[in-house]
Amino acid sequence: MSPDFYLVLGILIAAFSIPSILSAISDRRAPRASAITVLIAGGLIVLALQTKPGGYTLNEIPDVFVRVIASFI
Repeated sequence: MSPDFYLVLGILIAAFSIPSILSAISDRRAPRASAITVLIAGGLIVLALQTKPGGYTLNEIPDVFVRVIASFI
């Protein structure tokens, strides 16, 4: 798998865990599952940053999303 795929997957998992965190906090319970998903997302993002020479800039992230989606289509 390419570092681009790891980055996109990590960002998507992090984005989908935000509603879970907010739901757990509003229900006054510990966000255990959400914390695990945030750790997984962070690990994928760090893996992508370490395996790509030179890393990523914020301006590159939309292009990375387009490349990954285009590879599936």
